[in-house]
Amino acid sequence: MAGHSHWAGIKHKKGKADKQRSKIFSKLSKEITVAAKLGDKDPAMNPRLRSAVQAARSANMPKDNIERAIDKSSATTGANFENLRYEGFGPEKIAVIVETLTDNKNRTASNIRTIFQKNGGSLGTQGSASHNFKQLGIIKIDKKRYLMKKF
Repeated sequence: MAGHSHWAGIKHKKGKADKQRSKIFSKLSKEITVAAKLGDKDPAMNPRLRSAVQAARSANMPKDNIERAIDKSSATTGANFENLRYEGFGPEKIAVIVETLTDNKNRTASNIRTIFQKNGGSLGTQGSASHNFKQLGIIKIDKKRYLMKKF
């Protein structure tokens, strides 16, 4: 079987898996850093940090990386991540609230506005949709899977 290498196949599979783990770990690290910045650095006293650490542990993130992300919250002066909430209306005037974690408000606002417009919706003002909602849970959507489809 010329041209087939068992080790090359393993290398490609491992590279793909490592890339996915790296992406997940960086998102979890950002969330841990923001949670530690906003509250106490002790997970027992900070519920947001506790849930972020639990999510990191469930994704098999090493303990050293978790501790480094918590320590980074006091040392970080460059990138300040913020929680932002956008409200808008989708197709058929369905109210939508989008919560984001970003380091650049303008880029995020532009991206959210573009997504709404491309899918037949519009970005609303603050308070235009939130009066219709009561938070009961969180729905996470894979942006590559749903937003890249052409209708």
